[in-house]
Amino acid sequence: MDYDIRPVRADEWAKARDLRLAALQDPVAHLAFLETFERSVERPDAFWQDRTSAAAEGVAVRQFIAEAPDGQWAGTVTVLVERPAGEVRFGEAARIDQTHVVGVYVRPEARGVGVAEELFRAAVEWSWSLSGPPVQRVRLYVHEENGRAVAFYRRIGFLPSGDTVPVPGDSTARELELEVVRPQGSWQQGS
Repeated sequence: MDYDIRPVRADEWAKARDLRLAALQDPVAHLAFLETFERSVERPDAFWQDRTSAAAEGVAVRQFIAEAPDGQWAGTVTVLVERPAGEVRFGEAARIDQTHVVGVYVRPEARGVGVAEELFRAAVEWSWSLSGPPVQRVRLYVHEENGRAVAFYRRIGFLPSGDTVPVPGDSTARELELEVVRPQGSWQQGS
């Protein structure tokens, strides 16, 4: 794999915006994301600058990207830090110190070569390395109809927690919560 997996930098907001907009145009975006391309494309540059700056700081949120040798971005994941005293972003309030993976996207031409696995490795390792009370688990939500994503998450070690939440705007559909619990040693991908 010839991709550099690294945290986003604040000055890369335009690339972060472009990758997010590409993700929101993916054929499964309606299952994978809670926002739409139409709404996001209208956001001002200041929104993208603030969002990328916060993700670059790595305090409450961290975004990782996969950069090809030619400088093109092939994929991304974002990790939100959730503490018991913090705000509820999605699902139930955190009862333990945890992180929440969101914004998962790999461009079609980079799928199947290990980019997603390496992005997740960086996200989970960063989660375990946070200062303060140790993060006890990393969680994510996935639409019940997004079978390809569910299979990938399970393959790399995320398992159903048993919790589900209704999809915002569609109470007949569910988002499944998957998690990886902090191991005694370092995180290992599932087999």
